[in-house]
Amino acid sequence: MGSTTIRISEKKRDTLKIIASIEKREMKEILSELIDEYIERHKETLELLSKPDWLEIIERGKKEVAMGVRGKSLGELED
Repeated sequence: MGSTTIRISEKKRDTLKIIASIEKREMKEILSELIDEYIERHKETLELLSKPDWLEIIERGKKEVAMGVRGKSLGELED
């Protein structure tokens, strides 16, 4: 396992130390758990972004929105 340095405010670090102490856990365990949860929450986004055709569709849609192109209503969408 590699190591990484993160920079957080002293207040956050001190609060995390207190929580880790109360829970009798190491700060690295808590941080690792939080990172795992963050990755899980963003898994669907990562899957979509890994598909080149979806990236093109998203970029095209963003350009259309910026140009003021009217989107489709729910009734106009295909199943």
